[in-house]
Amino acid sequence: MKWILILAVLSVFAMSSSAQLIFDLGLKGGVNFSKISLDIEDYNENAVTKMHFGAFGRVGVSKVFLQPEVYFTKKGGEFSSNPLDFAGEFDYSAVDVPLLFGVRLLDAKVLELHLLAGPVFGFVTDKSLSGDHEFNKEYFNDHYVGLQYGAGIDVLFLTLDLKMEHGNTIYEAPSFDGKNTTFMVSVGFRIL
Repeated sequence: MKWILILAVLSVFAMSSSAQLIFDLGLKGGVNFSKISLDIEDYNENAVTKMHFGAFGRVGVSKVFLQPEVYFTKKGGEFSSNPLDFAGEFDYSAVDVPLLFGVRLLDAKVLELHLLAGPVFGFVTDKSLSGDHEFNKEYFNDHYVGLQYGAGIDVLFLTLDLKMEHGNTIYEAPSFDGKNTTFMVSVGFRIL
């Protein structure tokens, strides 16, 4: 095990001596199209549009990089059983911390295309439920873990990322669960 670690460290140093080093910092923000899927029959779920804003960084060599992010986000979803019965909405705010691994597919001077994937760790800061229903906000989890993946394009100092997020259970009642799915569009600019 020690030899594998030593070889990995030596490989990184060898690649970094001949490869381009990556170090970027920036701000980003965008929109979320978020939906909570309930494992209950006869319920319809609809996506809601929310927002996110925060910061990101990139560290790596050549075509491979690590992109940690931290941002404040709002997510949720609408649900209904029958238009005559009831309808409502899940709404929550969180601080999300994705740790994304990236690969550059195209690396020109002005244009870059990349793929991203990795875990996201969410910490719920506010939660609410609206509508006439049997749900209770005490069943909201205070934190969650999910998976983000997607693609992006950089033009000069601007960046555009399109990502999908699949989270674990955000709402955990005794008889059913609710999981979050979010499509994110982020626009950012690199400061460094």
